[in-house]
Parts: sequence; structure tokens; C-alpha cells
Amino acid sequence: MNFLLATIAGALQGLTEFLPISSTGHLIIFEHLTNISQNDFGLAFDASLHLGTLLAVLVFFFKDYLKILNLKNGLLLKLTVATAPAALFGLIFENSIESSFRQLWVVGLALIVFSPVMVLAEIYGKKGEKEENTTPLQAIIVGFAQALALIPGISRSGATISAGLFLGLKRDEAARFAFMVSGPIIAGAGLKKFLEVITSSNLTSQDFNFFIVGMASSAIFGYLTIKYFIKYLSSKTLYPFVAYRIILGLILLASSLTTIY
Repeated sequence: MNFLLATIAGALQGLTEFLPISSTGHLIIFEHLTNISQNDFGLAFDASLHLGTLLAVLVFFFKDYLKILNLKNGLLLKLTVATAPAALFGLIFENSIESSFRQLWVVGLALIVFSPVMVLAEIYGKKGEKEENTTPLQAIIVGFAQALALIPGISRSGATISAGLFLGLKRDEAARFAFMVSGPIIAGAGLKKFLEVITSSNLTSQDFNFFIVGMASSAIFGYLTIKYFIKYLSSKTLYPFVAYRIILGLILLASSLTTIY
């Protein structure tokens, strides 16, 4: 690990957390390509980068999150029920998520398999409703979609935006709701894993400097991605990202097969 790699990893996390192409999947690819130790940096570093994107979400949606204080609008209830599925499944399948799922072939397969869902969401989504009109029932559907993204390659934003489109939300409104819903689960999972790893490993003060640089890079790129991706979705589709997912997925599967044989 060095400061350049930490900065690049943070930028990669900030971009891919909110684009529908899987941030965890891209970090796994990055760590394989750069031979970053999965034991020393993998999960701990990933968790720190996710905390950077959490900061981006909190800053960008600060005024929206303040609406939680008004219990009458139901935002607190919607965020709670949307967070519950991912939190539950994350606890149940934690060991698999942190070990067997962190394989390049898993990422490649997930990128490809979930892509048709995004296409169907584009085709059949009515795209007429606003995020503020969502109901608690719709929020929990988005929550189950978020739980799918525990598999690297699915993409949290891809799954939750697709769910929003199926529920009739406009693309940009689906993205806004998806990103707001991601805040609590990123906070819970990121903080939990980060604290677990740093208290049970031999990380040095220099290692923490890498984490800080990565978090800062992640927060900056995450904020910019949220801003411009929502603007992009106001008039454009998810199809370019579907094409990217399929191409990358095929490359990863081909690479995995080559390694096996």
C-alpha cells in the first residue's frame, strides 16, 4: 500500500459506489491487480473507503436527512424498513460475504446476471413518481433489493435504482432515494467492520494514514458522482452501464477460467 494506491482506491470507491457497477466488485479487482494484501488491507481498507462515501452521502443529503426530525412525513420509518433486510442478511451471511464471495468469478457472474434486471427496469418502469411519494411498503422492497447487493458485482445502486424504477419512480428520483437508503447500511456495516478489524489486527500508524487518504479521496469523488449522476439520470438511461457490466463480467469470467486451466 502507498499513498497513490490509497488515493486511486478512494476515487474508485467514490465513483463505483453510486454508479450501478458495484464498488465492492471493483475494489476486489483493484486489490487483485495491485497485489494488496487481503489479510492486512482488504476488508479493513474497504470499510474505511465506504466510510468516505458515507460522508459524501451525509453531506449531499444533509437537508433531506433533517426531514427525519419531522415524524409526520414518514422518512424515518421508510429508512428504517429499507435498512432492515440488508442488515439482517449481512449478519446471517457475514462469513460468506467476507470470504467465498470475494472471488473474481463471483464478481464477473454477478455483473452479468443482474444486468438484464436493469434492462427490464428501464423497459417496464413507469418513471413518473417522486421519491417523497414512496410508501413504507415500497421502501422495504427497495431494502430487499439493497440486500442483494451484499453479493459483490450486483451493485447497491444498481439494485436499488432498478427497484425504484419498477415501483414507478423517475430515474433521478429513484437514484436519490437509493442513495439516501444506502446511508444507514453503509454507516452500520462500515463502522462495524472497521472497528472489528483495527482492534484485532497489527495495523501501524502509517497504515491509518493510508486509510485517511483513501477516505478523503472516496468522499470527494463520491460527492461529485452523486451530484452529476443524478443530473445524468434526469434525461438518460442505464443502458451504457449495462453494457459496461456485461463486458467487464465476461473479462473477469474469462480471466478466471484461464487461471483455472
